[in-house]
Amino acid sequence: MSTTPALRIGTRRSALATTQSGHVADALEALGVHTELVEITTDGDRSQASGTPLTGAPSTGVFVSALRDALLAGEVDVAVHSLKDLPTYATDGIALAAVPLREDPRDVVVARDGLTLGELPQGSRVATGSPRRVAQIEALGLGVELVGVRGNVDTRIARIAEGTYDAVVLARAGLARLGRLDEVTEVLDPLQVLPAPGQGALAVECRSDDTTALALLARLDDPGARAAVTAERTVMATLEGGCAAPVGALAEVAEGEEGPELWLRAVVLSEDGALAVRRSASVALGVDPSSWPADAAKLGGDLGAEMLADGADELMNQRDSASNTNAHPSARSAEVPNP
Repeated sequence: MSTTPALRIGTRRSALATTQSGHVADALEALGVHTELVEITTDGDRSQASGTPLTGAPSTGVFVSALRDALLAGEVDVAVHSLKDLPTYATDGIALAAVPLREDPRDVVVARDGLTLGELPQGSRVATGSPRRVAQIEALGLGVELVGVRGNVDTRIARIAEGTYDAVVLARAGLARLGRLDEVTEVLDPLQVLPAPGQGALAVECRSDDTTALALLARLDDPGARAAVTAERTVMATLEGGCAAPVGALAEVAEGEEGPELWLRAVVLSEDGALAVRRSASVALGVDPSSWPADAAKLGGDLGAEMLADGADELMNQRDSASNTNAHPSARSAEVPNP
């Protein structure tokens, strides 16, 4: 029996969070590393359980900070997050040690009677906690009523059966990890609804001075996933959007004629979806994947700067002004993590 201490993995207590952390634990166990899950309750979990809205709160990182505090305090050795929940700025003492292979990042619809968004009658109530989804679905001009929602996957989907909502919009990755893809009635095309930066990816963090954990976790890192989310998050950081801004971004590594390339698409919208700045760009990647994050960061920074020059900052300023008056309730709240 091994006497090596278990690697303690911090996780939120939700079914999705523990499932995601369990995937990381399984991957480490397959490498011969003994692990232990340690459940941590975050301020975001407490507010979600009580039904308290995130509106007006410092929502960026609200589901992350307690895990990071436990990490820095030495209570856990590793923290697992949905990457889209992470603030775009660095935190002293913490390293993003691995971005494992990414799940499908697209958004999906779960609707009554097996319907798609386009098949729902006008006036149908479609629930989402994301201003990004609100703006992009409004832009489709379907005539549905978009309403705010919080709670875990079970809670949101149950409200369809109860008749509270006609549909909910969720991240496909969360349903995939929970084994509930059979409930999806439509997968949304990114040409219509771009996902949140980092959606579908996991972030595995450890203390930046823990060389043992850094070396172990590096074996879980997927270069393509890291490059893609680096580009997406750099766009958001450049736009200074934060989690509450109606920003969508999606990057993918593809094989070009002369080697791998990284393609990036991004959008910033007014809260009603009537105005948008959409841009795309690509960059050739080097043979050595260790150079990809730098290439991805430059791509994201350049594209974000181009979008600002094309008026993205004006759209975001309009939204900030409206959020203090009569903004859509869902658009004022944060991008609710998981799903």
